[in-house]
Amino acid sequence: MSTERIGPPTTAGEREMLRAFLDYHRATLAMKCDGLSDEDLRRQSMPPSTLSLLGLVRHLAEVERAWFRRVIDQEDVGLVWSAEGDFQVAYDAADSTRSEAFAAWEAEVARAREIEERAESLDVVARNHRGGEDVSLRLVMLHLIHEYARHNGHADFLREGIDGVVGA
Repeated sequence: MSTERIGPPTTAGEREMLRAFLDYHRATLAMKCDGLSDEDLRRQSMPPSTLSLLGLVRHLAEVERAWFRRVIDQEDVGLVWSAEGDFQVAYDAADSTRSEAFAAWEAEVARAREIEERAESLDVVARNHRGGEDVSLRLVMLHLIHEYARHNGHADFLREGIDGVVGA
């Protein structure tokens, strides 16, 4: 399996640029997982951390859901992996599989894209009940780019530790 990753444009409107960078980072995460077994994807970084590539995929499914569905769309949905609303549960992928984690992540990404495309503009504002502030779609997209970029750095180290593959 090989993930196709399209580089973002060097010139574009703001919304197109944000979409492209977010999709670029989404694809980077998937690329870091390409060609690995479930066991490899579950391999933890170092005790006591439960951080793994599969844990990152699960976490980012929660992030997509939280920001696009729960905040921007104001859906009353719980988290994917925690009925108690504990975001940390997603990181523990000890009993997870590629198919389970990626199915959830891909579904949340698809739903996030629908919500973003349906939004009138980047200036759409919604209430983030968890943080207690109003946020724009622009902020949410920038936040997700930041979140993916940070975790893709973790994914670089995790992948290198598994089989020596570096770069993206």
